[in-house]
Amino acid sequence: MQGLSKASGPGDAARTPPPEPVPFAPGSVLWDLAGDVRMLFALPAALVLQVAHPAVGAGVDDHSVFRTDPWGRARRSLQSLQLWVYGGEQALEEGRRLRRLHRTISGTDRHGRAYHALTPAYYTWVHATAYPVFIRAADCLSRPLDEDEQRRLYDELLRLGDILGIHRRDMPPTPEAYWRYFDSMVRDELEATTVVRELLDPRRPVALPDGSPALLRRLWPLLRPPLARLNVFVTTGLLPPAARERLGLKWSARDERRLRRFGAVVRRTVPLLPERLRYLPLAYAARRSAAGLPSPAVHLAPR
Repeated sequence: MQGLSKASGPGDAARTPPPEPVPFAPGSVLWDLAGDVRMLFALPAALVLQVAHPAVGAGVDDHSVFRTDPWGRARRSLQSLQLWVYGGEQALEEGRRLRRLHRTISGTDRHGRAYHALTPAYYTWVHATAYPVFIRAADCLSRPLDEDEQRRLYDELLRLGDILGIHRRDMPPTPEAYWRYFDSMVRDELEATTVVRELLDPRRPVALPDGSPALLRRLWPLLRPPLARLNVFVTTGLLPPAARERLGLKWSARDERRLRRFGAVVRRTVPLLPERLRYLPLAYAARRSAAGLPSPAVHLAPR
């Protein structure tokens, strides 16, 4: 074959390990997006898309502690996500850790079909949900990504998949192919699973984590209902329209205007905050370090 020496054979490529993924650095789209505090509004929408797949929803339903330890699970998930982008060499170990963690997650979904968390189609879907949610969140809460930025973002999500152990052959190769894949997944796979219904129920009881300040504990019965309604509203609004329709979620033109007004407030307010409040802790420390400035130590939660 052209490009191979006479001594090489078809088995040589299989025996050659792929190169180690390259950690992210300043100048990438993800470096700017993933650590922005506004992404906290977007992550629940990505989670809803993930668990709308029956296999993923069953895995979370059967194995996750999102009901018994919602704050702890959210903190650990957020820390993991931040490590992927801002962890440098730690990102590679975090990707390996996640694959080890998911090796034991298996069971049967509500249709009686066996699932395993590392089945490529399911593991890939979890990763792939980031793309439409990042684009929608940027459009509503910060600034729209132009076509070039959307293409760069997709290329970076492919690189992020390398870190997480997702083979390129399992991901659509281009944004155009992605949207065909996404439309088919929404049409043929997604449904309003038990976990979707729970996550989008504003009446879902969520207790404060242990150690919360006494004043906050006293005020929580008053604060929780409006905060829960806001969370469900923003989460629903940041879902792609096709997914909302598939899941039977109502969304009107009036709702869209309300979301845009909320986004305008967020868009004006967040840039006024000091940098340590505009970015999540790992992102803030990584940005400071990359700029040659003293960076705070970040204590990672047990995982």
